[in-house]
Amino acid sequence: MALELRKFLLRNTTDNQRGRLADFVSRSLAPALAKAGAGPIGLFTPMVAPDAPFLLLLAAYPSFDAFDQAHVKVVLDAAFREEAEKASSGPLLFQRQEVTLLRGFSSFPGIEVPPTDAGRAPRVFELRSYESNTPLSLQKKIGMFEGGEIDIFRKYGLVPVFFGEQVAGAKMPCLTYMVAFDNLAARDANWRAFGTSPEWKKLSATPSLSDGETVSNISNMLLGPLAGSQIR
Repeated sequence: MALELRKFLLRNTTDNQRGRLADFVSRSLAPALAKAGAGPIGLFTPMVAPDAPFLLLLAAYPSFDAFDQAHVKVVLDAAFREEAEKASSGPLLFQRQEVTLLRGFSSFPGIEVPPTDAGRAPRVFELRSYESNTPLSLQKKIGMFEGGEIDIFRKYGLVPVFFGEQVAGAKMPCLTYMVAFDNLAARDANWRAFGTSPEWKKLSATPSLSDGETVSNISNMLLGPLAGSQIR
């Protein structure tokens, strides 16, 4: 399965660029992508992250060809084009876009939407990218996730949303994943429980699977969902 991370880079402006883009993406772009076969679709804004402000769109597709065809369909969608032309007639909606494409892990190919209800407070989402020195060391880290690390995440309250190997974008070779927490306090407690768990200590002590052998750099950001996000 193909996963798309599309970052809309923004500026703090007097004409409310952030609000206007959030409204357009929620009301027009995300529904058009869903109509074209994408989904689930998540829409996020930064809580703690470099390059803020931005809006991040996460979407899943059955294949990379389906990703390409979905965006072609969106451009040809008459209703979307009308809304896009209206939105483009005023001040800029965003500055630039950055797109990252990922291949879902074989054991976790798509997006898992955490269960929610109308009265639940929005979760905190953490997006983490692990760079590796070589494609071989990246495969070792992916194997580590698939061989037990994702299960340990689940046990200690790190709710998995997606895991993907990057096939196009910056800082390759790397993988990116997203986990969810009830709130910031839960995030701290759950990571602490994971890091001190006997299961993680045993797995991370496996020869050839230490961080120094599989991961050369880690970057992360904390995100909050927009009102129109299917992932909350």
